[in-house]
Amino acid sequence: MTIRVGGYAPPGSAHSRALDHFAGALAAVTDHPVEVVYNVMDDGRPATDLFEMVTNGELTWCYFSTSYLGNQVPALNALEVPFLFANLDEAHTALDGDFGAALTTATEAATPFEVLGYWDNGFRHFTNRLHDVRSPADVAGMRVRLQPNAVHEALIRSWGGEPVPAELSDGIALIASGQVDAQENPLANSAAYGVDHRHITMTAHLYGARGLYANRSQMSTLGSDGATAVRSAARAAIDFQRRAAADYEAELRAWFEGEGRVVLDLAPTERKAFEDAASEVIAAARAGQPALDFL
Repeated sequence: MTIRVGGYAPPGSAHSRALDHFAGALAAVTDHPVEVVYNVMDDGRPATDLFEMVTNGELTWCYFSTSYLGNQVPALNALEVPFLFANLDEAHTALDGDFGAALTTATEAATPFEVLGYWDNGFRHFTNRLHDVRSPADVAGMRVRLQPNAVHEALIRSWGGEPVPAELSDGIALIASGQVDAQENPLANSAAYGVDHRHITMTAHLYGARGLYANRSQMSTLGSDGATAVRSAARAAIDFQRRAAADYEAELRAWFEGEGRVVLDLAPTERKAFEDAASEVIAAARAGQPALDFL
């Protein structure tokens, strides 16, 4: 049986390199061939097709941002709480512990997927084409492309911006055409999607996780040994991806600065101003999220 894995990032990205790492780790312990689909958007398909491709068995597993399953799996919205984690180590410890286990249990109960773990999509930062942003007042009036997610939209409104929710392919077009003024993404995504905004503020306002979602039927077809090998290779890919993502963000920052873009770090008081402006959004996002009890 061929193991087919897929994603929505270009070759050479931390996510695509992690797919390669998975393939190598699996090849070391099993004879199952592996095919890698780095970016389904290269075939003219929206990124969200990945969920259907796993469901119908076209792919064995894919990675995808957990936020896109928030409506179907409300427990995943615990990850949408703004300013939830202070740093990457804190986030990874939570996802590999009881907090992550609670998210996995909820996802597997509500979807046809087996969750193999969580990759790091890093912290989301605010970029725009107009001017430096150091306070919520600087965001006022900006049209901001963001993922279709109620918490993200409320966060942008709390800063005075106008949220423009759009699926990824449409969002890239909006940014490229200048129909929106700003967007928020990890630096890796901003680079991958060709965002050319001059002004980058390291707000780290939301942490992004990407779940690894497997087809349960295919995992069963592999048998006990084969399924165990896939899970083990996925774990190795998780460890690799997290290291690669952190290194890549540092490289991208240096590259952006070398291009003449303005990359701003917020002082603690400035960061707190963004958090304070979103206090009601944060409180609402935390409400009714039992998984947060494990943090």
